[in-house]
Amino acid sequence: MRAPALTGRPVAVVAASLITIVALNGAPSGADAAKGPRGLARFMVAVGSVESGGDYHARNAVSGAYGRYQIMPSNWPAWAGRYLGNAHAKQTPRNQDRVAAGKMSSLHGWLGSWKRVAYWWLTGSSKASGWSTYARHYVSKVMDRYKHGSPQQPRPVVMRVRVLNERSTAIVYRGSWQVARYDGYGGDAVRYASARGATATIRFTGRGVAWHGPTGPTRGRAKIYVDGRYVRTVDLRRASFEPRATLYRTTWSTIAPHSLTIVVVGSSGHPIVAIDDVTILR
Repeated sequence: MRAPALTGRPVAVVAASLITIVALNGAPSGADAAKGPRGLARFMVAVGSVESGGDYHARNAVSGAYGRYQIMPSNWPAWAGRYLGNAHAKQTPRNQDRVAAGKMSSLHGWLGSWKRVAYWWLTGSSKASGWSTYARHYVSKVMDRYKHGSPQQPRPVVMRVRVLNERSTAIVYRGSWQVARYDGYGGDAVRYASARGATATIRFTGRGVAWHGPTGPTRGRAKIYVDGRYVRTVDLRRASFEPRATLYRTTWSTIAPHSLTIVVVGSSGHPIVAIDDVTILR
């Protein structure tokens, strides 16, 4: 993703869906597409074509954006951590495709159309109107190539990502949890609690898990338990509000059953703990 003189980009946005990473026969070597949003394979080809001419080694000398999809260096660690399970993964062609597939799938689930995903990819903004002339031209070019491209049907490969938003029935809440809405959250909402002892538990089978939510001056602390054992206490308090951050993440070498439990500490004066989503790597 390039860095025009427009808004900054959020680090991550997610959707409540099961994303299956697949290899794409008709795209350049190593391309992956997430099975889920209709047209993802075609959209990846279109964005890659507009951003870099399909060059996995292209680098923007001004912004440092790299690769086929021109992902900003500040975004790569967070996105690689989420979609590859390794924030330090190299930007190989294969990894670029997997990260782009996961990110674009999440964006489509949030924004609802490839046109708006194209705008976000350029600007980092979710607004639906008031686009600049340059942005409209960029989106038009991407969508033209999307409509007229013809990548072949994807075929499945190994990696999968499951993203559970705050409404998922896979998250079992105990105590008083309420809904807060804000357009900076993934899906525009989070579940939050402030009473000491309130819990949220997720049981899953995978090789990694990550909890995402807001940080800020009113945010508190939460105890993390993995497979029933206390791991650490996470402090979510920051000087300024950030609607989406990775609050806790861990991985394993193999896929196995696990559980993650978040327990609200109830910090005096700033007790709030919120869940935007939980991402599971398989």
